[in-house]
Amino acid sequence: MFSTGQEETCAPSKDPVKYGELVVLGYNGSLPNGDRGRRKSRFALYRRTKANGVKPSTVHILNTPQASKAVNCKGQHSISYTLSRNQTVVVEYCHDKDTDMFQIGRSTESPIDFVVTDTVSGAQEGEDTPITQSTISRFACRVVCQRGPPFTARIYAAGFDSSKNIFLGVSEKAAKWKNPDGHMDGLTTNGVLVMHPRGGFTEESKPGVWREISVCGDVYTLRETRSAQTRGKLVEHESNVLQDGSLVDLCGATLLWRTADGLFHTPTQKHLEALRQEINAARPQCPVGLNTLAFPSMQRSRALSSLEEKQPWVYLACGHVHGYHNWGHRSEQEPNAQRECPMCRAVGPYVPLWLGCEPAFYVDTGAPTHAFVPCGHVCSEKSVKYWSEIPLPHGTHAFHAACPFCATQLGLSQGCAKLIFQGPID
Repeated sequence: MFSTGQEETCAPSKDPVKYGELVVLGYNGSLPNGDRGRRKSRFALYRRTKANGVKPSTVHILNTPQASKAVNCKGQHSISYTLSRNQTVVVEYCHDKDTDMFQIGRSTESPIDFVVTDTVSGAQEGEDTPITQSTISRFACRVVCQRGPPFTARIYAAGFDSSKNIFLGVSEKAAKWKNPDGHMDGLTTNGVLVMHPRGGFTEESKPGVWREISVCGDVYTLRETRSAQTRGKLVEHESNVLQDGSLVDLCGATLLWRTADGLFHTPTQKHLEALRQEINAARPQCPVGLNTLAFPSMQRSRALSSLEEKQPWVYLACGHVHGYHNWGHRSEQEPNAQRECPMCRAVGPYVPLWLGCEPAFYVDTGAPTHAFVPCGHVCSEKSVKYWSEIPLPHGTHAFHAACPFCATQLGLSQGCAKLIFQGPID
């Protein structure tokens, strides 16, 4: 949980400047068991009461572990690069009055502002899905924001631990090196990957190229595999500045960065609720049972609660929306595998529909007309098509598109379906 001091510095003041928000992909508005303290599905970054940023200052080249320890114990922020048993380069960092620093990672220690754990695709409320061995670093990355306009936010790999140190030791798998200009740099074991969409985060946006960010914020092409010891090539014309819609992957969880201006143009919870009520007011019917269908409340949709009697279901192969019925199975052995639509005889999955309740994932304010395949989360056509084109990191070197509301991998042949509702017959 927050320490008192942390709560004060992270909480907005009377006239807050909001830098932006980090939203974890795979959650529909909140964590399955609810947001608690620093562990939640979205984290707002506000200008702190006092600046806590740091910037590089003195560099020490040390030849004994004792000397390295002495420098690290001075109480200043520092990054240690252990090149061999006999040589360590320690870069001291001093206070920077012009920036605020926010740290993200798996650790619950006080230096971490936003605690992130591995996302389990399709996890539902109350499910206990333990990760046997997390691949997210305890101190994964840090975001540094300029306290004055234009409030630029930059991402860096690795975060400072409780002793204010980032330690890249001899035993660390990740690469570390000295750049031509003399400054040290390195990568974390599993890396911090970033993708900036081309054209911002709008309905016209296209996926950018995934890159790796170094400890000092330089941009590199990806390694051959996630934890390979050889770094990629420096990409000189790209930067670590986060843009609206930038994705940050921590090898186990992917975060979406939304700027304050970008969030201003996203649909609000009230808008999404109005769209839900508009659909329900049209009284869509099951074309077979002729019973009226209704999308569950936003709260029930967020939690994926038990199915309701009026819950809409869809045949994903064709998009025809029905009420639930227990027939049309193609196989007695696998009753949920394939179902035949009674309207058009198309064969495919038959799943309940849930509204996408996380506004930050919408690229427009359009009506919820399309569903992701195979999970059945519903949002606007342009939002569905945007996310179905985004390759998200998976494992050590795979990429695939996934539903942003539950992290379920989308179908390779069909990632989304247009919903076909039948109106009332009266």
